[in-house]
Amino acid sequence: MREILGRRRKLRFGRRGGPARLDAALTCATAWQWPVLPGVGLQPAGGRDDRGRGCACPDPECAVPGAHPFDPGLLAATTDARMVRWWWTNRPTAPVLLATGGHAPCALSLPAVAGARALAVLDGTGMRLGPVVATPTRWSLLVAPYTLERLGELLHAQDWVPSSLRFHGEGGYLVLPPSEIGTGQVWWERAPERVSRPGRDGGGPVVAASPWLPDVGAVLDALVEASTGAPDGGSRLTH
Repeated sequence: MREILGRRRKLRFGRRGGPARLDAALTCATAWQWPVLPGVGLQPAGGRDDRGRGCACPDPECAVPGAHPFDPGLLAATTDARMVRWWWTNRPTAPVLLATGGHAPCALSLPAVAGARALAVLDGTGMRLGPVVATPTRWSLLVAPYTLERLGELLHAQDWVPSSLRFHGEGGYLVLPPSEIGTGQVWWERAPERVSRPGRDGGGPVVAASPWLPDVGAVLDALVEASTGAPDGGSRLTH
């Protein structure tokens, strides 16, 4: 489903940061084939200090200010360059949202402090990780696409899973850099890694279009092991 051009609710958006977000959205959509759409964004700044700005949606109690779809809805996510250009030309400071699942990446997310601890532990084991998206409150580890059935089987096989873990699969979304949301700036804690493979007939390396992503099972197993390995018997991934 695509947004009908010319039919938009009258939301107000600021004017800063447009080119970088358009470039990011086009890279995701056209180079990586990740379906994206603009997030609702934040209310215009009332002064020099932008902190505490609320969501541009009508809900004054919005739990994720700026960081969710509104108009268009999630089903409008696309890899079409023309649509992406139109969206971010008209909404230059809109956050970039990835529609997770299907053929697109999925993610596992943790509170920011727990996410930093988890990355340190996983790095210590030598595990190869994919892109990691960070906000001031949560870190998200991108993984290869998985189905809800596969996720259910993986969770069933675990004796215990940290309650702080969230799963972003089919029908979900994730805010991507360089967006700004209610909790602050979004950045790549681990930038997407391009994959090189040998060219034909012994030629030079060919760079694959999409960034490399780990399997969700390997990441989930590693996170559970990292959490249960806390010296005091507690969980490293609770804060």
